[in-house]
Amino acid sequence: MKQLSKYSIGMGDRFAHQGNYQLKALVEASKKGFDISPVWNKSNREHTTIGSEPIDVRKEADAAVKALGWKNLYFVDADHINLDTVDRFMDSSDFFTIDVASYIGKSGEAAQQEDFIKSMEKYIGTFSIPGIAEPFTVTKSQLEKIAGQYLYAARMAGETYKKIAAAKGAGKFITEVSMDEVPNPQTPVELFFILAMLARYEVPVQTIAPKFTGRFNKGVDYVGDNNAFAKEFEANLMVIEFAVKTFGLPAELKLSIHSGSDKFSIYDSIRELTQKHGKGFHLKTAGTTWLEEVIGLALAGGEALDFVKDIYAKALVDIEKLCAPYADVIDINVKELPTVTEVSKWSNEDFANALRHIPNHPQYNSNLRQLVHVAYKLAADQIDRYNALLKKHADIVGNCVYENIYDRHLKRLLAL
Repeated sequence: MKQLSKYSIGMGDRFAHQGNYQLKALVEASKKGFDISPVWNKSNREHTTIGSEPIDVRKEADAAVKALGWKNLYFVDADHINLDTVDRFMDSSDFFTIDVASYIGKSGEAAQQEDFIKSMEKYIGTFSIPGIAEPFTVTKSQLEKIAGQYLYAARMAGETYKKIAAAKGAGKFITEVSMDEVPNPQTPVELFFILAMLARYEVPVQTIAPKFTGRFNKGVDYVGDNNAFAKEFEANLMVIEFAVKTFGLPAELKLSIHSGSDKFSIYDSIRELTQKHGKGFHLKTAGTTWLEEVIGLALAGGEALDFVKDIYAKALVDIEKLCAPYADVIDINVKELPTVTEVSKWSNEDFANALRHIPNHPQYNSNLRQLVHVAYKLAADQIDRYNALLKKHADIVGNCVYENIYDRHLKRLLAL
């Protein structure tokens, strides 16, 4: 059965230029004794927006592995797929992120819900999970509500898994279940019953991405109570360990932190708690590689700087359309976005400083960063020119990509 390493990192690369620089960061971490599985991920939405195909991600990953002589595990993720979108990924992917967000809250068959509730009756009342100080208290009405909210989603995860397994063979791919891009977080007790549901529908889930408390906006830092996050994260670790033993789920099951890129203020908690309990994690860095490309082009100056300034100007015009698909994972204060006139006067360093994620830098603007994050379609609309600029300034851009993954993410998460 295919398994991830203890640590794994999902690396998006929307325009397929940065595979070598992304992998270079993991090569450097391996020199410090950390085996991290790279997982190149790209969603159906991103493929559709850019006009690429899943095989392009496989080709990029294979080429980077060959170029850098990588001998360890690596994967290609069919990111945020479901029954409707999985088919195009079958041949090229060996990691499938089954996104059940669209199924949450939908009603399934009443008989199945009743059977599940009956199978969980022993947990009605109070029960304890080792490692969590306070016991869980669950009423029948609460269990019914959880089943009504998540059982159909778990069933659809099962249907999607079966479809993939029929095409690829059981044990020949990694299975992740994602439910993070929804308005409301799942509590640890809800996660416990969700895992019971996934076991019921025979989904051998190896990583699970719940929505945590607080805001996990794209490409910017965590917004919320850090102590509350740490308590919830540790409880989730303990819930997973207990669920593995109780429901027979894969022993390697671990937490996946989606939209986890750049959540620097909670990286200490993630590192300390996973090390405390001997656990790993899967971190998905989402679209930050695209942001580093824009930063690199800004630093290159000249026509490259003009290009990214034009992207920003167009993004301001199209802001509602660009933001709509990401409404649950962005939070932009339009009043704090610089005007086109202001940006037109910026130097290459001004633009890079406003976009680069160094929160205490006086020029950093998290609103601009989120807008540019979702504006990659505007580069795709000029794909030939954009590709030419990336090739012309490959080293400048690539070094930004490397620095972002190694210095800002891996060093913090693993104390390298």
